[in-house]
Amino acid sequence: MKHVLALALSLSLALLMGCSSAQTQEASGNSSDSMEEVVVSDALVDEDAQTKSNENVAPTVAEEPAPQENIASSSEGVKPEITEIYYDDLQHGDKGSEYQRYIVLHDTEGGGTPQGVVSSWENSSNLIAAHFVIGKDGSIVQCVPLDKIAHHAGWGSGNANDRFGISEDGRDDLLGRKSTSHYTDYGMNAWSIGIEMIHVGGEGDYPEAQLAALDSLIAYLDAYYGGSAGEIIDHKMWREGNSDTSEEFATYLANYRDHRTHG
Repeated sequence: MKHVLALALSLSLALLMGCSSAQTQEASGNSSDSMEEVVVSDALVDEDAQTKSNENVAPTVAEEPAPQENIASSSEGVKPEITEIYYDDLQHGDKGSEYQRYIVLHDTEGGGTPQGVVSSWENSSNLIAAHFVIGKDGSIVQCVPLDKIAHHAGWGSGNANDRFGISEDGRDDLLGRKSTSHYTDYGMNAWSIGIEMIHVGGEGDYPEAQLAALDSLIAYLDAYYGGSAGEIIDHKMWREGNSDTSEEFATYLANYRDHRTHG
């Protein structure tokens, strides 16, 4: 009987141990499955994070350099290349910005270079000059500062001072002015900038380089004086019967007066 009880107890113990082992193995299997799921899940999260990180970083692309523009021709108000040659005796008084009302265009009625024209003015002892001279090649020479009066317009015809709304207020030293019985008004010099173009009337058109230089100079002067350097006229508008500017310039003058470029 004791043997039977011992055997039964042994069998029960074995059964209990077997169930415990099976549960342990099942639990171990579940733990392994759970670990695999965690690992796979972590991998997905990492890949996701990497993808988002990549989306936030701009790709490195070699960009082409921006094209360079011709500043002188494309930017309004940029000072063109100007050679400055000043002579004290060609300056006839102060002309502050409040007195700047007109740009007067002239023809030299002769050839040569801007430097040559300025030298001829200085050597003539007539004390006559314009602020600027523009060559056929577009070169520009300045011989009188913008804040000084230059004797370029001379006498005006008719009641010129009244027609142009200006006066002779004593700022012009009048040196070199020659008396005349035909005209009485001499005010334009003190209220304007003079620009000479090397040109002889009847000898053909004005070169594009010269006109482009005049465009740039006017744009610069407009910017210098805060938006506009004043009304654009030619010499014969001040003194009727004068030869400059020539007939070849008539269309250009109309364009300058309308929109301040030649084209």
